[in-house]
Order: sequence, then structure tokens, then C-alpha cells
Amino acid sequence: MNPPIEVPGGISGPEPTNLPGWLRVLRQGENLLVVLALGAMTLLPVFEILLRALFKTGIPASATLVQHLVLAVGMLGGAIAARENRLLSLSAVSHWLTGGWLIASRVLGHGFGAAISGVLASASWDFVASQRSLGKILAYGVPVWVVQMLLVIGFAVIALRLIWHASDQWRWRLVTLGVAAGLVALALFLPVPPEKLRWPALSILLVSVVLGAPIFTVLGGAALILLWSIGEPISPVPLKHYQLTVNPTLASIPLFTLAGYFLAESGAATRLVRLFQALLGGVRGGPAIVTALVCAFFTSFTGASGATILALGGVLMPILLAAGYSERASIGLLTGAGSLGMLFPPCLPPILYAIIASSGGETSVSIHEMFQGGFLPGLLLVGMTAWWGIYAGPRIPKADRPKFNAREAWAAAVAAKWELLVPVVALTALFSGFATPVEAAAVTAFYTFIVDVFIQRDLRLFRDVPRVMTECGLLVGGVLLILGVALGFTHYLIDAQIPDQAVGWATQTIKSKWLFLLVLNVVLLVVGGLVEIYAAIVVVVPLLVPLGAAFGIDPIHLGIIFLANMELGFLAPPVGLNLLLASYRFKKPIGEVTRASLPMLAVMVVGVLLITYVPLLTTWLPAQFK
Repeated sequence: MNPPIEVPGGISGPEPTNLPGWLRVLRQGENLLVVLALGAMTLLPVFEILLRALFKTGIPASATLVQHLVLAVGMLGGAIAARENRLLSLSAVSHWLTGGWLIASRVLGHGFGAAISGVLASASWDFVASQRSLGKILAYGVPVWVVQMLLVIGFAVIALRLIWHASDQWRWRLVTLGVAAGLVALALFLPVPPEKLRWPALSILLVSVVLGAPIFTVLGGAALILLWSIGEPISPVPLKHYQLTVNPTLASIPLFTLAGYFLAESGAATRLVRLFQALLGGVRGGPAIVTALVCAFFTSFTGASGATILALGGVLMPILLAAGYSERASIGLLTGAGSLGMLFPPCLPPILYAIIASSGGETSVSIHEMFQGGFLPGLLLVGMTAWWGIYAGPRIPKADRPKFNAREAWAAAVAAKWELLVPVVALTALFSGFATPVEAAAVTAFYTFIVDVFIQRDLRLFRDVPRVMTECGLLVGGVLLILGVALGFTHYLIDAQIPDQAVGWATQTIKSKWLFLLVLNVVLLVVGGLVEIYAAIVVVVPLLVPLGAAFGIDPIHLGIIFLANMELGFLAPPVGLNLLLASYRFKKPIGEVTRASLPMLAVMVVGVLLITYVPLLTTWLPAQFK
């Protein structure tokens, strides 16, 4: 029997131990709240299914409560991400600066972010005040505005924490506060018409991007500046944030993410790698095939969060090196495989794409159709990755390869049986019709919790589970902040009729559908390499859907093209997410990781072109289910 493979570390960091008592209590209180919110989001749909099956009844207002728990998780998780100084940003320029330049960059970047967060808190207050006057009740006598106050509190806390993390010294924190207050004061009291301040304000926004301001403040800042400069109220930004977070389907995103985090933090990687090694280790390029399959499995549950590289890199790298792969080929393969599985159910980007593409009302895209359309393209990308891994591997004679051991394969399958059932549980719940997408996500999260805590016992209930759930809340909060304010930016684009203008320009300039697809691939590759995937979905998809309709492109095919290009963008230099995470995980310079990943980038480019120009890959399977 092969020795067990240990997963070094995890995807969440250790708790600090040198905090003052009151701060530790505050921290633990925040963590507890996000754990309780995620726990309630998981249990309510599960109980709803059981009650419906056994007693033909349900929990009153269960769906409404779950939707508003998403808002709670989003704002609490965002506040925790700000507390840990882990809000996602587009630029890492501050890592290259030292001394006074570093201080200046942090003061200006954090000052701008705090200013935008403060304005979002003020706009949220106006929004909540307008809702309070309507007197709506959420459930059980609780007014809706009470829950909506989380918007105000969350954005205000984030603003304060951005100021706090600007420096370890109080004088620079005060300077950052002054920068934030000064920017707001200039916007309010400068005796210049707002329309004349649009470009100076957007220029400051651009500088803040370079200096590392969080992505959500960049997108939120763009929305606020553009609405303010044309004399429109800014309250639609928090309104759109609220509407997105309480979308009936969006709760599936944090729940599937929670299931992925339970898997990534448990010993599932060890057991699955052992199984695939036992089955494929004696095949030529077997370790590369194992890498492609295991990475695709994990990414389908963890989403495009980068957790796959962090969780599996330390497991798979020794296997590839021991099989004779060079370090460069191993890094390239793992970096490229880190985003495989993004087109398979129940991965999050196809779910979000279906929600956003259908939100305009002109096109209807179901989650089921997105997953059906993505299945064959997903298999194509996995197969091409495995093929490259076989090609790049050592030429070992068949006689020298490990022999298939049926006893070891059976033992590995028995050990991994509970993990192998995870996709069965998820897909059965998702496609059987007895559960909504949110309920399917809750069942999957609950199943992984039971397996990892009580059956496999990889996670301890009162020590590991709260840590994993807090880490999940942090990620979800950071992503939902971006999605919410990005939808506010999209509101401006639609209000300014940008999609209509884009359709008019494209149809006049580009006469061929195939030329349009080629241009689209180039544009999306750039977007995927620069913009966080969830923000790209919310901002770009409302522009893309009418363009696709104008050129007669099937909406499912258009969605898979978009997502495949986003997957390719994870490898696009210089700032593709997989490149950055692999550099961190393997402790290699970004340039070295980029060079190692170029062959995989080329393979993925070919795959994306096949997906683009062979529509049958996407449209055949959905047609069989109609």
C-alpha cells in the first residue's frame, strides 16, 4: 500500500495570538456571527426539503430568510476581509515599493478606498431610510430595514479598517483619514459643476487602482463618480448591491463555496490522489492525468477562487517530481490545471453567468443549460491538459512503470468512497427536480460537513469547522462586495445606453460573425487577465449578451465562450490569478512561473478556439435534453 500523502498547511491561515483582550472578543464575535449565518443558510433549506418530503409543508419564509442571510454573510465577510487586510485588489505595486514611497502609496490607495466606502455607507443610509418608510416586514415581525442596515454598518466598518491598515503608525492613519475626508469634501463643496470633475475624479480612481485600492472600491468609485457627474442619485449603487445579494438563486454561490472549503481543508485531496494514482499510476503520463482529474474535481466545488492550487499544490508536486517530471513542467502543469473544472457543475461562475445574463429580461439562460453546455468543452480542456502532461513527461518504458495493484486500487476506492459521492449528491440534487439550486447547494454543503466532521473526522467540530467557515465567509464577503458594486456600475452603463451603442458600433464595423468571435476572444483574454472573474461577469455580460444576439450566437454558446476565455485569463501574464497563486505556493518568482506556464497557455488557447468555432461542442448536449 502506498504511504498516505499529507496536505501541508491549508488554505486558511492561523489565528493571531498577540491581540488585546477586547479586540480578540470582537474578532471572535464577528467570526461567530458569520459561522452562524452560514450554518443557518445551510440548515434552513435542508429542513425545508425534509419537511416538504415528510409532511408536505415547509418553514414559513424560509427562502426569504436564506436570501437575506446572504446579505449578512456578504457584509460580515467583507468586514472580516477588511479586518484581515485581504480585500482583493488589482495591483501589487505596493509590494515593489519601500520607505516613503510605500507609505505614500498605502495612504493614498487606502484613503481613496476609505472615501468610497464611506460614501457607500452614506448612500446605503439614504436607501435604508427610504425602505424604512415603506414599513415592509421580512419575516416573523422583523422589518426589512433592520437587515438592510447591515449595508450601512458593513461599509462604515470597512472604511475604518482601510484607514487602520494604511499604516502601523497613528500619524499615517490620521493622514489617511484626512485624505479620505478631503476627497469627499472636494466632491461636495468644490464650486465646480460635477460634470467638469468627472475626468479628474476618474484619474484619481486610476491612480488608486495602481496603488492597490480594493477592487470593490474601484468599481464602486467608478459607479459613484459617473452617476454623480451626470446629476443622477447615487442610491442605486447600494440598491443594486442589495438586489443582487437577495437574488433567489445567488445563495447557491456561498453554499457551494462552503462545500468546496470543507473538501479543500479535509483529507479529501489525499484520498482522491491516492485513488487516481492507484488507477492511473501505471499508465504513461499517469501522474499528469491524475493532476488534471483531481484539479478539475476540486475546482468544480471550490470555484475559481485559487483554492485548488493552494490546497493541491503541495500534494501533487512531489508526485510529479517523483515520476520524473522536471520542476518547470510540474509547475506549468499545476498552474494550468488549477482552473480546470470551471465549466462543470456545481462550479460558481456558470451559475452567476446564468443569473446575470437573464437579469435583463431579453435573454433567458438557465443554470441547467449552462452546465449542460459546458460539459463537453470542460472535458475537452481536461483532456488537452492531460495530453500535454503526457507529452511533457518522461518516456518511461512500460516494463519500468508501476504495476496495477487491484488490492491497492480497491482499498483507495473504499477510503475515498465518501468523496466520490459528493458529485453524485450535488448533481442528483441539482438536476433531479426535487430541490432548487439553493437547496441542492445546501444539501451538498451539509453532506460534506457530515462526511468531514463525523465520518472521516478530518475536521474537529469546535476548532476546525468555525475556522473553515470563517475563511469561506471572508472569501464570499470579498466577492459579494465586488459583485454588488459592479452591478451598480452596470446600472450606469445601461442607463447611459452603452450596450445599445456597442451593438450599433459592432454591427456597423464587423460584418462577419466569425470575425466578431475572434475579436471577442482577444478582448475577453485581456479582460480575463486583468479583471477578477466575478466582477467581469457582472460588468461585461450585460454588454455581451445583446452583442451575441445581434450576431445570432446561441446564448449558451456565448456563455461558454465567455467562461472559457475567463479560464484562459487565469494563465494570462503578467497578473493572471493562477500565476500569482502558483508563485506564492511554490515560492518561485512570477517570471519563472510565467515561463513554465507558457506551453499550457498555448494548449488552452487552442482549446478555447475549438470551443469558439465548433459550436456543436456546446449546443449538442443541451439540445438532447429539450
